[in-house]
Amino acid sequence: MAFTPLDEVAMGNITGQAGVTIELETRLNIDRFIYTDEGSLEINDIFIGGANRTDMFSEMNINLNGDANDRLDNIRVNIDIARDGDAIINLLPISFNAVDFRMSTGAWNLTGTGGNTTILDNFKVDMLIGSGTIRVDTATDTVRFLTDIAIDDMDFDIPFLAMGIRDLQLTGANYDLSAPQPLRLFANVDLEIFKGANAAGVDVLAIEMASFEADLRIGGVLIGGTSIGSVAMDNLAITDTSLRIYGH
Repeated sequence: MAFTPLDEVAMGNITGQAGVTIELETRLNIDRFIYTDEGSLEINDIFIGGANRTDMFSEMNINLNGDANDRLDNIRVNIDIARDGDAIINLLPISFNAVDFRMSTGAWNLTGTGGNTTILDNFKVDMLIGSGTIRVDTATDTVRFLTDIAIDDMDFDIPFLAMGIRDLQLTGANYDLSAPQPLRLFANVDLEIFKGANAAGVDVLAIEMASFEADLRIGGVLIGGTSIGSVAMDNLAITDTSLRIYGH
């Protein structure tokens, strides 16, 4: 076997090529997730995968999901390093389609010496993801996370309050149910994640969101197992949101 050394021109051509592409298909199950401080929070029966439905946002009368299955698929991940050193991770559908996503869990239990309390149960969310981008900026040491989401159906129970939520939908603020348009379906999420200072001047995990706008509809609010009616929020706007997260 013989090896031919690369000259400078050939090396330059290799360096100048595009980045890495990953096509993803997966399904995730976790029997139990436990976070322990003095007591514990247990989340049971976690599932992450495809929604396995062809009727999401049925008012559009189109199949947004392609072949329905319980796998998180139709995802292409493009990874590039820009000339200035920024890492750019771009998540796109493989076909011109949205990515269908489901997450469900069983009981969320608080446990300790005083006993057990179920704070959440029967959680399920079916949603569509239009796109996503993660950019690590070397000049500012900031991670910027952008995605477009639309929730078709979210259900959960809050047993210790005898409450439940059914048929929660979240869409873009300009989405009109009577004249639905796919490009207006999604609500945009834009987060910046970085090292920032808390009130005491200590470096902590910082998360900031300049604005978030969406329409929110809840088909049924249950009290004691009986619906007391529905709720709608038109043009919900959350602005100038800043979080500082640290231990105590």
